[in-house]
Amino acid sequence: MKIPATVLFLVTALGLAAIAQTPTPARRPKGTPDPDAGKAINENNATPPERIKVMRDFKIELLYSVPIEQQGSWVALCVDNKNRLIASDQYGYLYRFAPPPPGQPLDPASVQRIAAPIKAANGLLWAFDALWVAVNDYENAENNGLYRVTSAHGDDELDTVEKVRAMEGRGDHAIHAILPGPDGKSIFLVTGDGTTPAEVNRSRVPLHWGEDHLLPRMPDGRGFMRNVLAPGGIIYKISADGKDWEIWCSGFRNVYDAAFNKAGELFTYDADMEYDFNTPWYRPTRICHCVSGAEFGWRNGAGKWAEWYPDNLPPILNVGPGSPTGMIFGYGAKFPAKYQNALFCLDWSWGRLYAVHLRPLGATYSATKEDFLVGTPLPMTDVVINPGDGAMYFTIGGRKVQSGLYRVTYTGHESTDPAGAPTSGGVAFDIRHHLEEYHHPDPGALAVDWPKLGDPDRFIRWAARTGVEHQPMDSWEDKALSETDPVKQLEALLALARCGGVDPFHRKPADPPIDTALRGRLLGALEKFQWSTLNNEERITLVRTLQIVLNRFGRPDDAEVQALLTKFDPCFPAPAYEVNRLLCETLVYLQSPTVASKAVPMIEKATTQEEQMEYARSLRMLKTGWTTPLHTAYFEWFLKAANYRGGASFEKFLEFIRNDAVASLSDSEKTELADVLNKKPEKKSALEAAAAVLAGRTQITPWTVDQLAPPGISLQGRDYATGRKMFAAVGCFTCHRFGNEGGMTGPDLTQAGGRYSAHDLLDNIINPSKEINEQFVPTVITQADGTQVIGMIVNLNADRVSVNTDPTDPNQQVSIDRKKVTRMEPSKVSLMPPGLLNILTKDEVYDLLAYVLSAGDAKNPMFTQH
Repeated sequence: MKIPATVLFLVTALGLAAIAQTPTPARRPKGTPDPDAGKAINENNATPPERIKVMRDFKIELLYSVPIEQQGSWVALCVDNKNRLIASDQYGYLYRFAPPPPGQPLDPASVQRIAAPIKAANGLLWAFDALWVAVNDYENAENNGLYRVTSAHGDDELDTVEKVRAMEGRGDHAIHAILPGPDGKSIFLVTGDGTTPAEVNRSRVPLHWGEDHLLPRMPDGRGFMRNVLAPGGIIYKISADGKDWEIWCSGFRNVYDAAFNKAGELFTYDADMEYDFNTPWYRPTRICHCVSGAEFGWRNGAGKWAEWYPDNLPPILNVGPGSPTGMIFGYGAKFPAKYQNALFCLDWSWGRLYAVHLRPLGATYSATKEDFLVGTPLPMTDVVINPGDGAMYFTIGGRKVQSGLYRVTYTGHESTDPAGAPTSGGVAFDIRHHLEEYHHPDPGALAVDWPKLGDPDRFIRWAARTGVEHQPMDSWEDKALSETDPVKQLEALLALARCGGVDPFHRKPADPPIDTALRGRLLGALEKFQWSTLNNEERITLVRTLQIVLNRFGRPDDAEVQALLTKFDPCFPAPAYEVNRLLCETLVYLQSPTVASKAVPMIEKATTQEEQMEYARSLRMLKTGWTTPLHTAYFEWFLKAANYRGGASFEKFLEFIRNDAVASLSDSEKTELADVLNKKPEKKSALEAAAAVLAGRTQITPWTVDQLAPPGISLQGRDYATGRKMFAAVGCFTCHRFGNEGGMTGPDLTQAGGRYSAHDLLDNIINPSKEINEQFVPTVITQADGTQVIGMIVNLNADRVSVNTDPTDPNQQVSIDRKKVTRMEPSKVSLMPPGLLNILTKDEVYDLLAYVLSAGDAKNPMFTQH
């Protein structure tokens, strides 16, 4: 096993010799005959069931290895009116077949190509006596759109194609799944951010899109989607005849599928942007509760909205890195009740099928996930429950890789009788649903919506404000400006800023000129709020609303700028990172003379590269308040940051920030700073940079679990600040996410306090290979010449498989020819090295444990999550 150089550095630099004794998988010397040589794992054979781990008491069958030359690579499934399955080749035709009896494979002769001349379906649905098809044609984009396929003679032969609506979109981020509406009178269409918004009859999302960046935006460092603006991915509600289109929700990156629960609530699984790994704007793949009029804040490049921005909604579950594809609830499956009510979500790149369990929480849900099914390689594409036999069927494939059809059945002894409806949402759901009835112009809306603008439930406030924004602005403008309840007024002013101004990126020639009088009234109202009386969430709404006013209405005159500085300069820094992030950005826009003297030390003190990077990004546009020492410290940070690691665009983003910062310098400043500007960074590994805080230590203690976790251990009264510092110093942030910071190549530790005792957490850290999290089990890939590659499979494409062998560098990949692979198997050795705590004192270990287990503890000012 090749240990990454970054890990070796940390081990040797801290004097940790334990890793030298780490067991490694047996390796056959190069050139030694291999009994499996020539038996390439992917030649017309889908991944066998023995390489797939499924939940206990469930059985998985490989029914069919799709002949790729004849039938392509399958990406979509549906069940027709006779409980037959219909599958689509990503680049080719549609195929229909009846599932085989239990225990039997699918007869290849039974797989019949559908006669209808239609190709490249990404979405399939049988509804209203027709097959609905979402075409996403990579080779002929003019074919893209929504279609209906029927039988011309009523003889069960699908041979007639009707184009319901042409749509513009290209590539993997275009037109995707179709699902039935809960009312039995509609369908829903899921589209990614590469789809041009369709013309609609109405929209539940108020149609005043905005990028709403206060400082100049930074598009993706590699140019991906750089010219695509809001609203991003959209989910549409469409009438049964295909003529009436309504936007249901928007603001997604690349949603592929969605699903309704029995209560009629919609959920989707949105993609991350892997190029953004380890930046402050990275957003993991996420389960979203798609309420009426929802906006989820996708924006291009560095412009993605934080989930705590009040002008978008948060996910109900951050999943981690991956490539979301199909999803479905387990309704109709002959599974135990827990899994009948589970939301099943597929991950293409990581080969996972998650079972997500929902529980009502206020007007939305909380969610937890478990690995229901895991395989390598297992590029999962779509999943259905067949009501005919109660089995789950799923496909693997996509991007011209080997495809297969699988069946999952339950073999245990629990009852599989139809489960009752899950727990009702209660009063909060009823309130939200009533408010959603007014997500259109209605004279009675304000009487219903206005009282709920101050509701403590974020989803209720959202539903109320969305209703207000749908009403003529002149009917509520004065009411917003004169509202005496501060919480209601904050929400009302946010609505007024969004409705009364136009984002510069979306301004059209026909738009009215900027209403400077309204800008003055809005700014005056915002300046009246007493900062000391507001909680963190209210402070966030106040400063974010100010940002939207400044962005949509333009920069005010010097007198108003000075009034704003007088109001908000003393508020920075605040105790919470989220508030500081917004304040720093806003004060830089206003060219505060004091923000540099405050923010540069904050960069130096911040323990994570994300927080440092965020302040540095804002300061790049500042031209006032600098001294030579402050400027020197700022540009020295870029030399340090050159050793940070992230996604494929990470280095380009750092380059963009530095280039803008240099462009903000005067000629004389460039002369004064010539030495630091011309200095080249000294390259270090990610863990070496993280461990710099521990430099000079010589005391090494080979800690054991028994030494550190005696019976009755208490972590009460520990120092969370020191714990956070140690979490960073031993490299935990490099691979693990905690709250809204950290890497994504190891398990998310945000909710560790709900999963681990202090003893169990210590055991996992000290003995990382004892029990490896299933989502992060490395794969041992053996090639025909005997060489092995060990790491995480992160991508598949035709005959290539990409593997990350260094978790400290998420952009590092090794490309392997799948035709030369003879074996893939899970590693018994974690990529996380042992001995990481051995450089710490006992008190520092306990502070670190307390910090990790403290998520949600109100006494921990170091952790906030919205």
